[in-house]
Amino acid sequence: MSTAIKIFQGAFGRVSLLDMSKPLVIHAHHHCHALIKISGVDSSFLVKGRSQPLTKDSVVLINAWEPHAYEHTPSGEGRCILMALYLETAWLSKVLRSLTVSGHPQFFPKPCAALPAGARLLVNSLAAEMLVSQEIASDILEGRIFDLFMATAERHSSLRDSSQLFSSLRSNTMDPRIRRAVARMRENLDYGENFTELAAESGLSRAHFFELFRRCTNLTPAVYANALKVESAIAELCKPDMRIGDISYNVGFSAPGHFTRFFRQHLGITPGEYRRVVDLMDDGIDSLL
Repeated sequence: MSTAIKIFQGAFGRVSLLDMSKPLVIHAHHHCHALIKISGVDSSFLVKGRSQPLTKDSVVLINAWEPHAYEHTPSGEGRCILMALYLETAWLSKVLRSLTVSGHPQFFPKPCAALPAGARLLVNSLAAEMLVSQEIASDILEGRIFDLFMATAERHSSLRDSSQLFSSLRSNTMDPRIRRAVARMRENLDYGENFTELAAESGLSRAHFFELFRRCTNLTPAVYANALKVESAIAELCKPDMRIGDISYNVGFSAPGHFTRFFRQHLGITPGEYRRVVDLMDDGIDSLL
């Protein structure tokens, strides 16, 4: 069974130290996402339809809203301790304006790259801090996360030639029917697997709606809706007065057990475990979605 060792969460997004032993379903995040192995067995992530190896010498890089899945190992045996960075584009661009393009779907041209030696030192240091420290100052943590991201992304992203991505971001307009559908999905997390009603509200057949949605977002409506549910659940789990049973209903589940299974399939851990191991660094959690 996979477990979470430590999670820091704040305006920067999340950084998680995870002990993985089971695969995850295909999912997506609005974050700029990087995964680095700390110790244990080599594993892999499914990105762009291919297995991307996660070893001590590699880093898996996933663009915002890019579908992916943790595969673990072919035999299903062993454990892989990894660090997962889920970084908010707004935070990155506040630290360095050119990182506005970190939210572009082509920011990372390749999903797997060699981990620079400097990044290995930084990730090992941050992992050790997460294992032993009772607390860490927010500004120190943010500095370490940013340094690690830059040590990895500066070499393996489109940051050095960002002008074309800037132009693409400005000119990228989503079909207004899909934009309205996305707004409805954010308002109502209870759409489930049946999107016929949403397609009809959009003035499209179900087949045309699915095709246009994928073309605009690179995701199926179900994967997109599940991503919204995960982030909404995480935001509510960070509120100590919210009961997990209430959270499950708020994000569209008829029973807490269904919510717990869904959460584990996407993150590898239960909602209760997430709440136990997360450290909130500031009040930035309400802007997750």
